[in-house]
Amino acid sequence: MEPIVNTDNGKTVGIVSYLTIIGWLIAYFGMHQSNKTSFGSYQLRQTLLLHLVSIAIWIILSFVISAMFFSTGTFGIWYLFVLIEWGIRIGLFVLWLLGFIGAVNAQEKPIPIIGPMAQKMFPGI
Repeated sequence: MEPIVNTDNGKTVGIVSYLTIIGWLIAYFGMHQSNKTSFGSYQLRQTLLLHLVSIAIWIILSFVISAMFFSTGTFGIWYLFVLIEWGIRIGLFVLWLLGFIGAVNAQEKPIPIIGPMAQKMFPGI
């Protein structure tokens, strides 16, 4: 029986890593550990930082918006913060989409703002 040869050079790892933090965990522990590639590592570093930034922003904005709503009691200020939150979410989605398109096309294109930092922050992946 011939061994199975993986010819995607980490493309599948890159794509799966963009599908939520659970996808990242599956890509890293289930796929990347047994077949490490430079492209897979590159995408895993980018998506890890993107997921961490998204989670941190979500937590911070949840506290800020809740505090504004309950402390001021005015709908206008709370509504303004909700609009700001959605602007940030749309920006994060655009970053995610740019990275995902790069992974699908098997290109090592850094995600704006996050990509270069991720490569420096997580060299061990």
